[in-house]
Amino acid sequence: MLGSYSRGFWLMCLSSFLFFLSFNLLLPELPEHLSQLGGGEYKGFIIALFTLTAAISRPFSGKLADTVGRIPVMVFGSLVCFLCGFAYPWALMVSSFLLLRLLHGFSTGFKPTGTAAFVADIVPTEKRGEAMGLLGVTGSLGMAAGPAFGSWVAETFSLNAMFYCSSAAALLSVLVQGTLTETLPKGQRQKFSFSLLKLKLDEILEPRVLAPALTTLLCLFPYGAVLTVIPDQSRLLGLQGPTKGLFYICYTIASLAVRLVAGKASDTHGRVPVLRWSAAILALGLAVLVWSPSVPIFLLGAVIFGVGTGLNSPTLYAWTIDLSHPERRGRGVATMYIALEVGIGLGALAAGWIFDNQPARLPWVHGLSLACVLAAIAYLLLGIRATPAGPASHQALADEAMAVAGPEEVV
Repeated sequence: MLGSYSRGFWLMCLSSFLFFLSFNLLLPELPEHLSQLGGGEYKGFIIALFTLTAAISRPFSGKLADTVGRIPVMVFGSLVCFLCGFAYPWALMVSSFLLLRLLHGFSTGFKPTGTAAFVADIVPTEKRGEAMGLLGVTGSLGMAAGPAFGSWVAETFSLNAMFYCSSAAALLSVLVQGTLTETLPKGQRQKFSFSLLKLKLDEILEPRVLAPALTTLLCLFPYGAVLTVIPDQSRLLGLQGPTKGLFYICYTIASLAVRLVAGKASDTHGRVPVLRWSAAILALGLAVLVWSPSVPIFLLGAVIFGVGTGLNSPTLYAWTIDLSHPERRGRGVATMYIALEVGIGLGALAAGWIFDNQPARLPWVHGLSLACVLAAIAYLLLGIRATPAGPASHQALADEAMAVAGPEEVV
């Protein structure tokens, strides 16, 4: 299995690991850092502002990935992470810190869009689910290592050292991208000009991928809520110091393990059936978090939630790419990511507003997240027709997307 992928694919996986390591190692320490700056009531904005600019920038990154190239879009996103890491030590007021979080969001608005389009270009249709699963494994490794490594650096050295480590990881990601060969055909490439930043209405959202986009929004709402309240919930359960990031570690290891084992599930059984099961598992994990009076139950919820995510995420990527026109692949991926950022941002805002630093309200946060996932399950059961599994069906979806695009758009 592993030997069937190209050198470019594995280098992209390494770049993804470094990128996710870069900004995830900040997450456990930022809520307390913001409280020390005097902005404890703005904890929900740590994630919400980050995802706001990520969502706003998606249409631009999608268009640029389809015109200028995949690699320039990825490099820009990683450079934003690099620069923001150096800026955090100077953001000593609540307003400047929140502004920096707003700017930092451009990183995930660009890098993952270019990455998904690049991987879709070099991976055969029949291996999309598996490839997205493997790419997710490396991203998950970065997400798993980030919180634990960031907390260790902050406690062993200093908070500023943690910020500089974030910059270093982002710079390494850029260097890896510099070894890759652009996959956008030369005939489609254009030199960058500011006129490319002017968007028409049909360049903001790709209508052919609205079904996976809506599913993404509903299933990622809980992720934004969890990121916002888990640091406080961990502290309330007595997880301090090196154990502060234990929830993230359990969640990510479970997600990683499932991606390794079940990466081909949607290639074999179909995208929609796998999404139905993954959403059901997400719902079970959230139900456990609603009632988590002890550390073991709390971490059990993390594991179940991670299993659901490990099935859900690569399947949503693959489904989106199946339905995207080849010449609008960046735009299709960007549309899915817009939904992802909106879901995460709304989840973070809602969690911060409901929680309001009152521990008794934590179950309500997870309960609202559970309601969103149940809505996704209802949509997948009642609003979406499951297609047959297998490579032929995935090619049929791609052919259907080309047909919907119209003959004038098909090369």
